[in-house]
Amino acid sequence: MDASPDMPPDQQEHGAHVSTASPPDSPQTTEPPIPELVIISGMSGAGRSTAAKYLEDLGWFVVDNLPPALIPTMVELGARSQGNVARIAVVVDVRGGRFFDNLRESLADLDARQVKRRIVFLESSDDALVRRFESVRRPHPLQGDGRIVDGIAAERQLLRELRGDADLVIDTSSLNVHELRAKMDAQFAGDEEPELRATVMSFGFKYGLPVDADLVADMRFLPNPHWVPELRPFTGLNEEVATYVFNQPGAKEFLDRYAELLQLIAAGYRREGKRYVTIAVGCTGGKHRSVAVSERLAARLSAEGVETVVVHRDMGRE
Repeated sequence: MDASPDMPPDQQEHGAHVSTASPPDSPQTTEPPIPELVIISGMSGAGRSTAAKYLEDLGWFVVDNLPPALIPTMVELGARSQGNVARIAVVVDVRGGRFFDNLRESLADLDARQVKRRIVFLESSDDALVRRFESVRRPHPLQGDGRIVDGIAAERQLLRELRGDADLVIDTSSLNVHELRAKMDAQFAGDEEPELRATVMSFGFKYGLPVDADLVADMRFLPNPHWVPELRPFTGLNEEVATYVFNQPGAKEFLDRYAELLQLIAAGYRREGKRYVTIAVGCTGGKHRSVAVSERLAARLSAEGVETVVVHRDMGRE
């Protein structure tokens, strides 16, 4: 091989190999850090803006009503910020013409780039949404010449696929602004993100199933403290009520076996990359049995290293 005319004479003479690597003291180029991404979507009137505002308070860079096709561009711009924009939250809705085609393409692009992304879906009942739109005297964005309920039905149908893909579903039907912020706090506050976060929610079957539940347990196989006069005024937070519940045949056995089952499910969720789970525990009115069992179950999960928040949805509704 002919020596290069730019090669030093001593290296030309001995035919030395010249490395093309950068000199040791030259600056090394590194890939810019990819921002963490949260996509907030869901039903109009369910609290998307409130959820986004809370993330903004936590230091996230929030973009409202971003067309889905621009999400990868937003992440790229964040990466160019050299770490100044480390967490991005975007609020998207269905008003864009090719909403889901664009969103699917964007999600595929993000996955190809190995962007850490989560989808938060805000849900609410039709009745609650109608009340909210009527209270602000504004039409639903999709109702056209029809009624509010027509717009809600159309939006729910369009969002069905996205809801199924969501990492976290929050039902805001019976939540006020402070309770929604508490739910967001349970999922996003803190510097270190645990492997799995769980919400244990007590509820009353007579008020309906929680729409955001991943798992549902029915405590109506246990005797109801409502029919014990001295226990009726209290809730499952009362020690006497809890003692009564767990002294019933099958109560402790259920807790032990259900906790074991949740260990198996939690391991599967971790393997699949699912970070959030909502476990609903129900009884007739959501006051006694479900509350007592939820408290004990949450304590078990916390002891096993699962960050857990307890919500008593229907306690106090009677």
